[in-house]
Amino acid sequence: MHLIDTHFHLDLYPKPEALVLEIEALKIYTIAVTNTPSVFDFTYQVTKNLKYVRAAIGLHPELALQRKSELPLFKEHLGKTRFVGEIGLDYGNLNDLEKRQQRNIFESILDSCATSKDKILTVHSRGTASDVISTIGNNFPGKIILHWFSGSIRELEQAVEFGFYFSINSAMASSVKGKRLILNIPSDKLLTETDGPFIEVERKPALPSDVVLTLEKLATMRDISIDSQRSIIFNNFKSLLE
Repeated sequence: MHLIDTHFHLDLYPKPEALVLEIEALKIYTIAVTNTPSVFDFTYQVTKNLKYVRAAIGLHPELALQRKSELPLFKEHLGKTRFVGEIGLDYGNLNDLEKRQQRNIFESILDSCATSKDKILTVHSRGTASDVISTIGNNFPGKIILHWFSGSIRELEQAVEFGFYFSINSAMASSVKGKRLILNIPSDKLLTETDGPFIEVERKPALPSDVVLTLEKLATMRDISIDSQRSIIFNNFKSLLE
């Protein structure tokens, strides 16, 4: 049974060309997200002939305003991949006008993805879960993964109602709030991620193989065997791809 890492920043590692071959050799299904359209092509070129690692085209919300000129490039590259991310909303210290601009960019990305109907999106929603969920809505013609979700239980329930998936990492599975959220996610909507290198394991940037640690935490929380949890995640990933 293969490991699954649905959110990994391959291009932010020192030697991505070598690393991606290691991931491929380990047969870990990995979505290599990107933060701007201008860096997508590099990740695409080093993964396009691989079986287990796929490049996702993204425009991270924290970069969206300063890189909005790359939206045409996003649309140009979108046909090269089924996977989109990292995208979403993150208002931080933005004023109301900047928040609206960020939402407009997110909406533009969603509109472009909806045209293809089969896209799989990994979405950032820190502090903006309600806006992210309502903006995507209940009729998006693709699949949505809420990456490292940190919203409320009510927001989680809304996302579940809309059919969204949730990717869990070791940090989320270690926090009190994260555990409470995880226990409210239906088993068939759970996926695993590392979000490496933003998450570290033993003081080193997380690698896709480190999703084993998250599987162990999920299995303990749900009082099932790690093999059973691994099988659930694998089957959920297969469903995601259907």
